[in-house]
Amino acid sequence: MISRVEAAPGGFQLSEFIQGYWRLAEWNMSAQQRLDFLKQHLELGITSVDHADIYGGYSCEQLFGEALALEPALRQQLEIVTKCDIKLLSAKYPDRTIKHYDTSAAHIAYSVDNSLQNLGTDYLDLLLIHRPDPLMNADEVADAFVQLKQSGKVRHFGVSNFTPYQFDLLQSRLDFPLVTNQVEVNPVNIFALHDGTLDQMQMKRIRPMIWSALGGGSIFTAQTEQAHRLRTVLANVSEELGGANLDQVIYAWLLKLPCQPLPIIGSGNIERVCSAVAAKAINLTREQWFSIWEAAAGHEVP
Repeated sequence: MISRVEAAPGGFQLSEFIQGYWRLAEWNMSAQQRLDFLKQHLELGITSVDHADIYGGYSCEQLFGEALALEPALRQQLEIVTKCDIKLLSAKYPDRTIKHYDTSAAHIAYSVDNSLQNLGTDYLDLLLIHRPDPLMNADEVADAFVQLKQSGKVRHFGVSNFTPYQFDLLQSRLDFPLVTNQVEVNPVNIFALHDGTLDQMQMKRIRPMIWSALGGGSIFTAQTEQAHRLRTVLANVSEELGGANLDQVIYAWLLKLPCQPLPIIGSGNIERVCSAVAAKAINLTREQWFSIWEAAAGHEVP
């Protein structure tokens, strides 16, 4: 079992692992099967669920909402996270001519209303700006957030994929704190370890949410030199740990970070979810941790 933890100062809580529903449309589950899966990860203590308006070509929120509608009382056990600002080319929006970002107040409000309807809830626990928008007017976004908070539609706010300066820009316009930055970190992509993103989260005592913790599976399948190095080192560490699964080693590598990240699990297979949660009990040594870093970077530390 895992627990809810304080994700940011002020008491806002998320579960130590977060269930991602990015690929829900690919799981080919009936509404009842989706509900059963939800109840299974709730039993493990995973109460936080990650969505975005665009996931599944604008379909995943509705698929989740259909399952939740079968047992609406479960809503009180959940922290629902979703995102907005990416506009995809889609048959649903035939007037669009190019994929782009939109952080206008009108689009944020429109997206939230859509998400509430699709998810079958009257409030979101956490809304994130999905990608940094070069045309983002921080004052306008802040005004939109204030209106959503006052209306009760959204309880907390954060960002995703923001640099420290972008995070600070938006925070400077708000009287309440942003509670997370959801970023990609995995042994294939270690940039956030060194660009100040995770340092800022540790400074603010905010737990970042980590997407693509397993590199989208590329760590296990890619034929690059980096992937081969990583598989060799991960297998060595696994053997030292008595046979831990390679995905468990990766989750343990992330959990070693002092910013206390909250990894998102992307699998719809409950056995793989259980395996990920079991990584909480694994404590890598510094040498094991840096052996994985070295395999990722392709060189020893300076």
